[in-house]
Amino acid sequence: MTLADVDATGQAELVRRGEVSPRELVDAAIERIEAVDGRLNAITYRRYEQARSEADRIDRAAPFAGVPCLTKSLSDSAGDPATVASIWPARHRRVATKDSLLVGRLRRAGFIMIGQASAPEFGVLSVSESKTHGITRNPWRPDLTPGGSSGGASAAVAAGMVPVAQGGDGGGSIRMPAAFCHLVGLKPTVGRISAGPGAADRWGHSVPAVVTRTVRDTAAILDAVSVTSPADRGQPRPLPADGLVAQLNAPHRRLRIGVMRNAPRHAPQVTAPVRKAVDETADLLRSLGHQVADDYPEAMDDPKCLPMFFDALSVTVVQSIELLTREIGPPEPEDLDVVTRHWERRGREITGVELADAFAWQGRFRSRMSAWWEGGFDLLLSPVFASPPKEVSWPWNEADGIQRSVDVLSFTAPFNTTGQPAISVPATLTDADEPIGIQLAAAMGREDLLLRVAAELEMARPWSAERPRIFAP
Repeated sequence: MTLADVDATGQAELVRRGEVSPRELVDAAIERIEAVDGRLNAITYRRYEQARSEADRIDRAAPFAGVPCLTKSLSDSAGDPATVASIWPARHRRVATKDSLLVGRLRRAGFIMIGQASAPEFGVLSVSESKTHGITRNPWRPDLTPGGSSGGASAAVAAGMVPVAQGGDGGGSIRMPAAFCHLVGLKPTVGRISAGPGAADRWGHSVPAVVTRTVRDTAAILDAVSVTSPADRGQPRPLPADGLVAQLNAPHRRLRIGVMRNAPRHAPQVTAPVRKAVDETADLLRSLGHQVADDYPEAMDDPKCLPMFFDALSVTVVQSIELLTREIGPPEPEDLDVVTRHWERRGREITGVELADAFAWQGRFRSRMSAWWEGGFDLLLSPVFASPPKEVSWPWNEADGIQRSVDVLSFTAPFNTTGQPAISVPATLTDADEPIGIQLAAAMGREDLLLRVAAELEMARPWSAERPRIFAP
């Protein structure tokens, strides 16, 4: 076993026992990145010397002292490039003046930021491809996308470069790449990990978090970085007093779990391999003692769900462009990617009344969704994505690609609208080495239930030892 096989919790324990130093963890991660990233193109910026210096000064009492981590190129890390994955601010050599709230919390927990991972421009595409960095590939099969927008983070963790990487989920941007890369990806309850007072969080739809290989890492990191702000839309119920990690193996009652096997009629339909993965997971949950029924919130079939979500989202793209324009001047005609221009046009066309109507509809949608959980269900099991991972350069190889990239979010985006927590965990690998994940969603504030059941699934069908074609030596 090498350090590439050890999760963040395990690496931190090695440091505590004195078996390895923080500097050795960082140096080993740097070697792994240099060994494999040439085939994946997941790393947009390397801060190796700063990371080595920080490792030498790290507080070894921190829970993850010295564990290497990557930030997403959409997040601010003080002194590092702040490009939002766009060639426009990159050309101006824009630099972050301070850490985002989550990056700062990760540092205080002891993580060492050794670089930035790729993302699509402004995070508005379901693949991690952009003019500024090109195509990021999936370590399970390099002809496949690792998804987006946290695709670079997911590719790096799956390939063993680092045990954890920071990401964000604004419509499925952690859960979908986690599913595509055979990882654990939790979107917490809105407000569980604050973006910070006044931070652009796309009306609360976008939530910062991490991708990992193990459930215990996800639980321990959430314990370490959870911080709420009175300015946030959501004020979730407190985490358990003894933390989420303590809940993973604790006895708990039999849960009532609903299953959604099919996509809404207006969306791409679920393929046979994905439906099989959902069915097998449902059977496994029954064998673990849970009550599983074919039932789900009727609101998820509403054809207005995604249009209303993206009406609100498109205005925030305009907001981002306007903020940057005031700071660095307007973009050149060819600076912005075609998908960014698409959402900018849509955002500028929407009237104030139309935006208010979208928010009012979303409020009613949240009420309709919550009624299902109030009716006695604990969790909802569903696909994350209707098919196995798409090929690189999707959706441009399909007719009406931008609309296709929206329609595929029918299982994930609803929980960004409601603010509920949802997690993607590995389900299976196809014979063609295509990872397939499943999603579990819970009521507001119930990350404890999600992580307990995810841990049960992990114990029943361990996945962290499975290795993709491209994995760090």
